Amino acid sequence: MSPSEAKFDGLASNYDRTRPRYPAELFQHLGEHLPKAGRLRVVDAGAGTGIALEELLPRLPADATVHAVDVSTDMIRVGREKFPQVEWHEGTAEEYLASCPPASFDLVLAAQSYQWMDRAAYLREAARCVSPTGVCMIIQNNRDHTSGGFASAYEDLLEELSPGYSRSYRSFDIAAELGKVYTRVERRAADWNQALTVEEFVTMSSSSTQAQRAVAAVGPAFYARVRKLCALHEVGGRVELRYVSEAFYAVRPR
Repeated sequence: MSPSEAKFDGLASNYDRTRPRYPAELFQHLGEHLPKAGRLRVVDAGAGTGIALEELLPRLPADATVHAVDVSTDMIRVGREKFPQVEWHEGTAEEYLASCPPASFDLVLAAQSYQWMDRAAYLREAARCVSPTGVCMIIQNNRDHTSGGFASAYEDLLEELSPGYSRSYRSFDIAAELGKVYTRVERRAADWNQALTVEEFVTMSSSSTQAQRAVAAVGPAFYARVRKLCALHEVGGRVELRYVSEAFYAVRPR
């Protein structure tokens, strides 16, 4: 999918309110990799509304310089409201990094955005822009559809109604791709559950590009099917999604 198809314009408020956050343990090892001296320079590439920044910013020194880039004006609007201290930029991550001098950042982060990028170009530019003692970090929240249940049934629905969608669209080997560019890659993972009311889940679903494709194809019938699915799986008015979240720390560009 091209960046323009993944812009989420008009969806930012719902996206920010209902999308899952990132487990804190994915960030706990960041301090082991970042420089201990000097003013830290950080960029969140494909930042969306700054969901990763919610967990990242409290872990950074107060004088850190933080940039965020996203293709969506709407996402940037929400992100800037949340984090006015961050310098926001509109455009693709690859183009933004290409415009920066070498070794511009000590941390280059892509959270839930790597799959939308020209990945080879992004990794090349991230390696050029990260300092010799810095880190390139990729984070993903993935619904665990392998264990069946609601998450698997929802993937079935998307594959049925969202043209071109496949639950395996993120099944590439991030560690191997990073390993082509960096000398050391560490993977950290966390398994967790997100419980949502039916209305919260429907809202979260509506903020995704896959759901928007389904709505364009079949109209409001998509949301009727989502609600029917929720009714089959809800307990006490809530549905539960199981996630497998991953963080990849890559250091020392080749």
